[in-house]
Amino acid sequence: MTGGSLGLRGSHGSLQSSAKLSAIARKPSTKILPSSREKERNFLVIWRFIGSRRVAMLLLFTLSLLVILFGTFSTNKESSSQNIERLSDTSTSNNLEGRMFKSRAPPILQHEKSISTMHPCANFSLPPPPPSGRRRTGPRSCEVCYLPVDQAKASMPSSPSHSPILQSLTYIVDENPIKVEPHGGSDFGGYPSLKQRNDSFDIRESMTVHCGFVKGSKPGYSTGFDIDEVDLAELKQFHEVIVASAIFGNYDIIQQPKNISDAARKTIPFYMFIDEETESYMRNNTVLDSQMKVGLWRIIVVRNIPYADARRNGKVPKLLLHRILPNVRYSIWIDGKLQLVVDPYQILERFLWRVNANFAISRHYTRFDVFKEAEANKAAGKYDNETIDRQIEFYKREGLTPYTRAKLPITSDVPEGCVIIREHVPITNLFTCLWFNEVDRFTSRDQLSFSIVRDKIMAKVNWSINMFMDCERRNFVIQAYHRELLERMPPPIPRLIQRSPPPRRDIAFGRTVMKNPSRRGKDRKPGSKRHRKVGNGNRISN
Repeated sequence: MTGGSLGLRGSHGSLQSSAKLSAIARKPSTKILPSSREKERNFLVIWRFIGSRRVAMLLLFTLSLLVILFGTFSTNKESSSQNIERLSDTSTSNNLEGRMFKSRAPPILQHEKSISTMHPCANFSLPPPPPSGRRRTGPRSCEVCYLPVDQAKASMPSSPSHSPILQSLTYIVDENPIKVEPHGGSDFGGYPSLKQRNDSFDIRESMTVHCGFVKGSKPGYSTGFDIDEVDLAELKQFHEVIVASAIFGNYDIIQQPKNISDAARKTIPFYMFIDEETESYMRNNTVLDSQMKVGLWRIIVVRNIPYADARRNGKVPKLLLHRILPNVRYSIWIDGKLQLVVDPYQILERFLWRVNANFAISRHYTRFDVFKEAEANKAAGKYDNETIDRQIEFYKREGLTPYTRAKLPITSDVPEGCVIIREHVPITNLFTCLWFNEVDRFTSRDQLSFSIVRDKIMAKVNWSINMFMDCERRNFVIQAYHRELLERMPPPIPRLIQRSPPPRRDIAFGRTVMKNPSRRGKDRKPGSKRHRKVGNGNRISN
């Protein structure tokens, strides 16, 4: 017997029972076939429905809408995370310029006291950073909340700020300064010894320090950096606020301030210090008028300049402005290549008076560490490498360390020193004097010596500097190119405007014909056929 026979027979062993079993086995298959056909039929109906044009367009539209919503959600999530990181982290790496919004803001801003809820800018916050995919990656400005000019002017403190410990500051006069140490110093600065330098950081109630102008009876008179008597008399006048700048070596082109209120024009003088080389250029180009003014700027000519380096000469009015203008309360210094575009009262209110500070400067947009700043200066050829290395090694022996988060609430060791906003009180005057002495002793790159002077003073007294973000600085000044770069640039190419030729009037037929009609026969593509209208077997001509 075979297995087949055993299966067919079963326990009953009859043919009928075998037929019944086969019929029972076929019943499930007869029920499954119609169901599968119905499923296939339904699938074809759905596929035809989806394949219709309207339904396909609707699905595409829905899909694109979902993609846009998902992208918007991702961008908002990324922006919010960047905002949190910007407010909670201070980067110590050498970031690219395009990432300035990400790591520039510190978790704690110096002098950033709690603003009264009644202040119009109390609820102001920086906008989110721009998307990372934009083409522009360099540093840019950010929004700043300014008070109206009249309110900003009204918020000026009625009395000077407190100067911790130091109350009286006088300056060394030496008609015959002698260089007793091998490196650094000048006749104008008086060659302070290392002992005198160290003593100047011991803050006392009354101090006498080196601060330039060591020769002569008064600054600007037979001291090197000499100024005419008429101008000296003008500079001795009392002013609540002044704006100052300088151009030496004919290095820059004067930029006229914009958006200056009538109140500021009447009460705030704008002083521009220049050397004789720059004066000669201005006179030859009829820029300087008989009143020694160029727009808002009152021109002050400096003679017998103390240094051969124009950049170092520019540090004299920049850091020793309180010596040249002894009767001024507040000053705003901007480099000669910058254009002021916000009213001075608004700037002082925002960066000094609102946060109860007496010295403000922006920090560098991408570098926070002095050692990295030194390497960047060497790579760019800003100064000879040997002098930069000697300065950094000297500061290392004095305890200067790379910038880390451990220095918080100090937010940076490197300033963007093209703008200085200050109140002329003894402690700020001492700071700029000692800062100038470092520039006079070592290199003219004042970014390298800023932090060592600041930290030494802060170690002695409860005083700090408001180092605001560089994007805020770019909000109120616009940077132009130096004259040397402008002269190298090719002139702009004039834009040619192509105008279509006027239509030509055909006198014979009284119709308008274009001068340059398209060439119908020759411009036809090969193989193309011209369609003709034919009626009754004849060609119809137009």
